[in-house]
Amino acid sequence: MSSGPQLVTPREKEERNWLPLIVAAAVVLSVAVVVILTLEHKSARAKATVAPISAPLDPYAGSLPLTKLAMSESSNLAGGKVTYLDGHIANQGPRTVTGVAVQVLFRDFAHEVAQNDPPIPLKLIRTREPYIDLEPVSAAPLGPGGEGDFRLIFDSVSPDWDGAYPEIRILHVDTK
Repeated sequence: MSSGPQLVTPREKEERNWLPLIVAAAVVLSVAVVVILTLEHKSARAKATVAPISAPLDPYAGSLPLTKLAMSESSNLAGGKVTYLDGHIANQGPRTVTGVAVQVLFRDFAHEVAQNDPPIPLKLIRTREPYIDLEPVSAAPLGPGGEGDFRLIFDSVSPDWDGAYPEIRILHVDTK
């Protein structure tokens, strides 16, 4: 048996706690600012350190011939292409080489420079199996008469590149 309609007493309106939402928004905004500043710093640094195509070669560069060049490409997880430039370096000079920085110039069909990245350190191939593992020249210095295989990695190459082997210029050599 029903005793009739029941009256529900209205509750007091609860005030919403905005503090968690404000804190979350501040954290997201802070992360966004840090990411933007980091990207701007990297791009400014990269632009500032690009060597001109007329930069002088290191005096010891003539003692370090780069031969057996081979190029390959693969896909990365982001759907882009990674370009590899492999080769062989030999130390025909009297000093031990502990570091090499190279400039790589990709050209277009008019033989103009299509891409000139900042100088990159040459890395030697330490192992090839089960995958190619690289190490800096300082980890395995090239003594007089020493030689080794190297790999240069490019995350992106200009779409204007003509597909020919790029020019590799040795701009800096560390010796002891």
